Amino acid sequence: MSSLTLVWNAIRLALGAIQRNKTRAALTVLGILIGVAAVVTVTGLADGASEEVGGQIDSFSANAIWINPDTTQTSGARTRATGRLTENDARAIGREAVSITGEAPFLSTSGQVVYGDRNLQTSIMGTRLPYFAIRKWKIGKGEFWQESDEILKSKVCILGATVATKLFGTDDPVGHTIRVGRSPFRVIGVFEPRGSSLFGDDQDDRVMMTTGAYRVHVVPTSPGRVDSIVAGATSPEVTDRASQQITSILRQRHHIPDGLPLDFRTESQAEMRQATQTIGLVLQALLLGVAAISLLVGGIGVMNIMLVSVAERTREIGIRMSIGARERDILLQFLIEAVVLSVIGGLLGAAFGVTATVGLGHALGWKVSPSPVALALAIATSGGIGVGFGFFPARSAAKMDPIDALRTE
Repeated sequence: MSSLTLVWNAIRLALGAIQRNKTRAALTVLGILIGVAAVVTVTGLADGASEEVGGQIDSFSANAIWINPDTTQTSGARTRATGRLTENDARAIGREAVSITGEAPFLSTSGQVVYGDRNLQTSIMGTRLPYFAIRKWKIGKGEFWQESDEILKSKVCILGATVATKLFGTDDPVGHTIRVGRSPFRVIGVFEPRGSSLFGDDQDDRVMMTTGAYRVHVVPTSPGRVDSIVAGATSPEVTDRASQQITSILRQRHHIPDGLPLDFRTESQAEMRQATQTIGLVLQALLLGVAAISLLVGGIGVMNIMLVSVAERTREIGIRMSIGARERDILLQFLIEAVVLSVIGGLLGAAFGVTATVGLGHALGWKVSPSPVALALAIATSGGIGVGFGFFPARSAAKMDPIDALRTE
């Protein structure tokens, strides 16, 4: 009970000293406040950004696998050959890869589309129906084309929301005819808006049509040649297995012996999410390092203020010692004063950090919430800073000689 009384009295003395020197105490608290607020804000926003990016990737199909042509280097002559992908490669993947639910080759270019007196430069893509299921494209108005349109190479197309707005304004584009390059195409649908991708490009700024129509009317290409292939794994958990199956199938089809470089590369949405999470963790670590420096500066501020306080109250320390105060009493008094200052800064910093996190999350349109673990650690760290940086001034006060202290003017 006497120990609790001793601590309580030390807290009262600390609060009294803080109240007598409000400006000094406020400046001391400010350093801790900034550091703790930075830690809470950085942690909350980093978690929110990670979830936002992961959610965007998942919304565009978490189980998608991209197969793109690559360059390879042959042995001996060391010449480079351009990789090739074909529609037959895509069919083989769909037929032989057991972890794949569907595949779709596609071709793409940039070209001009015209309606009336309006025209714009946009992305033009030719593909097959499975592409939409794999990439989770949905129709806002109209409908998808039919399999018969792919066989007949019908001149039909679907517009992205940006293209539809720029060409038709508020009018319904479905049923109207636009010119893609030099050929007329009938608009049969408009996609639901998807917004910007992770790389900042507008996913709604595009026109999509069948692969056959693309080859004949937009960009003549070699029969069967495609730019890329997208495949859908049966679930996000088996994307690695599906990628291995695709690699094995294409290695055999392209006659590439084991040990030689591939003329294609596979990339999955899961790999993209893992990469973005890794980048997020690195950035979070860097920002937390900056916040830790702020806390360190705040701790040095606590120590300096406490040293000034000890110097100003030397006579008070001598009087207390002369009437029976022990070294541990003096040590506890100043140590608790440092801890109280730090904890007050920690609590205020946590409050500011929560407010900043919620406010910035709302402004960015992210679903963010401060991490309870980060809050607890930040406040605990502020208390630890009080102990660590307040110990030296408190020990200096406790080790004073009472006679010398009383002689101090």
